Amino acid sequence: MKEIWIEAEEWSNEYDIYNENSDVKVIFKDGTEAVATFITYKNILSLREKNQANGECLSGKYFWASDMLLIEDISRETITDVVAHLLKNNEF
Repeated sequence: MKEIWIEAEEWSNEYDIYNENSDVKVIFKDGTEAVATFITYKNILSLREKNQANGECLSGKYFWASDMLLIEDISRETITDVVAHLLKNNEF
């Protein structure tokens, strides 16, 4: 692995790492890339409540995201640990 780009780091530092979602791009040494959306467990609940209120996703009856990975928080440390673990176990 060459580097990890975390979309949330492009925002201001005014976000809750425990209640957020962010695209993450893993860039490998050979130039290939893998992208996933990292979503915190708490953010899933917040999105469900929002969807119940505004009617999206059948009023919160479901949630769907492509290439989703649930995670405790979206700090660089946690994301790096998870990506390293997935790569080590050939799960990424």
